[in-house]
Amino acid sequence: MSTEEEADLCNEKRFEQLFNTVSRDLYRFIYHKFGTDSNPADLVQEAFLKLWQNCRKVTPEKARSFLFTVANNARLNQIARDKTAMKYAESDQRNVEIETPQFQMEHDEYSLQLKEALKSLSEDQRVTFMLNRVEGKKHQEIADMLGISRKAVEKRIYTALAILREKIKGF
Repeated sequence: MSTEEEADLCNEKRFEQLFNTVSRDLYRFIYHKFGTDSNPADLVQEAFLKLWQNCRKVTPEKARSFLFTVANNARLNQIARDKTAMKYAESDQRNVEIETPQFQMEHDEYSLQLKEALKSLSEDQRVTFMLNRVEGKKHQEIADMLGISRKAVEKRIYTALAILREKIKGF
């Protein structure tokens, strides 16, 4: 490769080489900073796409910094959008519902107890329980997704239910 090709990020070989050297570090950065809920692989891909679109403007020396900044900002923008959507959903929901203050207070208290009870579950129990009860997945689907037996899924769900019933006993 000539020195001109090495300095040009629009060169496919140079871009591929950059991807191979930086993508794993970028993935780890996003994963450790934001967790798996942030879809680190998608953010890596989005950052590299943005770099490809701006390959003429970004120098190879600044490419790594550009990628980390783009991925970080993309995740922060996602979080801001999610917060806005949640605020809108909450405000819209409260305007529609006609409930007594007593009911609302009990509902809020129950929600808080449920969140605390869910936190007390092990990660495996919580994931399995949420896949079944929130996402509506069948036991066999969950077993296939997690690579465990159907009996293990059932045991996790029933154990989680027992713990939740105990923690939220008063309601």
